[in-house]
Amino acid sequence: MDFFEKEAWELGYKSVAGIDEAGRGPLAGPVVAAAVIFKPGNLPLDIGIKDSKKLSPQKREDLASYIYQEALSVGVGIVRHNEVDAINIHRASLKAMEKAVRALIPLPDFLLIDGPWSIEALSIPQKPIISGDSLSVTIAAASIIAKTERDKIMRGYHYIYPGYNFMKNKGYPTQEHILTLERIGPSPIHRKSFRRVAK
Repeated sequence: MDFFEKEAWELGYKSVAGIDEAGRGPLAGPVVAAAVIFKPGNLPLDIGIKDSKKLSPQKREDLASYIYQEALSVGVGIVRHNEVDAINIHRASLKAMEKAVRALIPLPDFLLIDGPWSIEALSIPQKPIISGDSLSVTIAAASIIAKTERDKIMRGYHYIYPGYNFMKNKGYPTQEHILTLERIGPSPIHRKSFRRVAK
């Protein structure tokens, strides 16, 4: 889980950030990205940080607290549902990642990005890694922050739009969520450009 970090350090980069997003697939709510920098040579390899999808909600929360305390810097970027509709989910995901990186202090000098795409809006050297959240502890840490921050937002929306059970489904297309959409239609935070919502 530290191969890509070590590779970047050996190339002379000092501040290596891992970047990931949460929320490409949901029918409602924002896409949220996170960027995390750990101190060089001080990666948390033995506390269970891995792809957020493989962790229980409580374990994610516990690890998110640890990451916020121990990381050199953590940045979060949010792109709301209306902008997802305006620019599409792919561009919105990259924009959220860009915002997360720009929120880091200090700015990193190298990026490890989950997925096959670079963030073209940033001139920082970068390496996209398919399944990066399973291969890099720094990207995995970013996946945990992105997921916990997005879940927090969706829990808040649950109290504003209680009929959709966002507390449980977080906007993802569960059978219950789809049946609710068919019964009462979309809420103001649903992504109107998504086929299942538009239908």
